[in-house]
Amino acid sequence: MDHGLKTAPLGKKTDYVEEYCPELLFPVERKLARDLIGLQDANLPFDGFDIWNGMELSWLGPKGKPEIAIAVFTFPCASPHIVESKSFKLYLNSFNQSIFPSYEAVREVMVRDLSKAVGASVQVSLTPAHKARDQLAYELPGVCLDSLDISINDYEFNPNHLKAEGAHIDETVHSHLLKSNCLATGQPDWGSLLIRYKGPKIDHEGLLKYIISFRRHSGFAEHCVERVFFDIQERCRPDSLTVYARYTRRGGLDINPFRSNFETEADNARQIRQ
Repeated sequence: MDHGLKTAPLGKKTDYVEEYCPELLFPVERKLARDLIGLQDANLPFDGFDIWNGMELSWLGPKGKPEIAIAVFTFPCASPHIVESKSFKLYLNSFNQSIFPSYEAVREVMVRDLSKAVGASVQVSLTPAHKARDQLAYELPGVCLDSLDISINDYEFNPNHLKAEGAHIDETVHSHLLKSNCLATGQPDWGSLLIRYKGPKIDHEGLLKYIISFRRHSGFAEHCVERVFFDIQERCRPDSLTVYARYTRRGGLDINPFRSNFETEADNARQIRQ
């Protein structure tokens, strides 16, 4: 499938730019992956956002002294585009040898550039590294599916594992066995997945097998989370549903897509693998 990535920097040898360059940002249409499962931008079955945490951000202050910050970028899932990950990293690296008068000046520039790239308002927060409180790693809430004693030898994507029946319940489950492959490079993307729902009880064994079936699946993190939401909604018919993935960091950035039809906030505390 052509995602318009032939000209993207991901997977290619790259010269790293050390001075501010917004042209490095490479937008990718969300629509391209949504079309495959019949999701329409004008009628999405969920709301949500993508949280990116940036741990490798630096620039020069007005006197030439380097500044270091922890960044949180929040992209609305209704934006027509996402930012391709390597281009995002290159963009952040381009601040390294550029002078800015203040943290707020850097934040305003990033809000402007990222909002323009994705076609919607992006939220950016910057915290000086020496003021950032290191959040303790925490465990995802709910039942962990990973202790289930299952047998599986099929690692090709298969939503047929999903099934729900019986009494309606209010349940939260999670798994650390999510693994998919980058659409552009084929490199593995590792993550933990949280699912919260109200409705007919979802079969835990089938759900875990479904999560494991992403092991050879190619797709961006945002697309994979939307696929999980779509498949559970279609096959298990919950009354309400949240799907939230916490992916491990690569190149100083971790992405955490959140999709829900009843919740509006997500905990951004780091996982042990982040």
